[in-house]
Amino acid sequence: MRTAEKLLNEQIVSQIREFFIQLDQPVEVLFFGKKTGCDYCDDTVQLLREVTEISDKLSLQELDIEDDAVLAQQYNVDKTPGIVIARKDGDQIVDYGIRFAGIPSGHEFTSLIQDILLVSSRNSGLDEETRSFIKDLKQPVFLQVFVTPT
Repeated sequence: MRTAEKLLNEQIVSQIREFFIQLDQPVEVLFFGKKTGCDYCDDTVQLLREVTEISDKLSLQELDIEDDAVLAQQYNVDKTPGIVIARKDGDQIVDYGIRFAGIPSGHEFTSLIQDILLVSSRNSGLDEETRSFIKDLKQPVFLQVFVTPT
């Protein structure tokens, strides 16, 4: 993958750094790309490198969806670029089910930063009633949110 010029200017990095003061626990970002046929993989991994370099509580794994097919299947990643935001406890990665398919640019960039903060806090922000409802679910729920640029 190529190394691109910086995608985030100093003003944006400074703003993100202010948000990342709130980071409590380590977060692992897993990037899944592929060598050919992925239009936004290079830009996405560059963006993730720049974001994860802002705080020592963040780390980035760069993976290939084909070469690392077992991990891609483990994390249910079937699209590239694919991103997993997970909890890091020592050497263990704990999956919270947060995924991005495609480059998180525009409004999705804010969602990426917010998801990193949520995972770091280890608190979803859901009230007890909602947590209780979710805990009582007997079947897996597959929820996807699609966003298209306009």
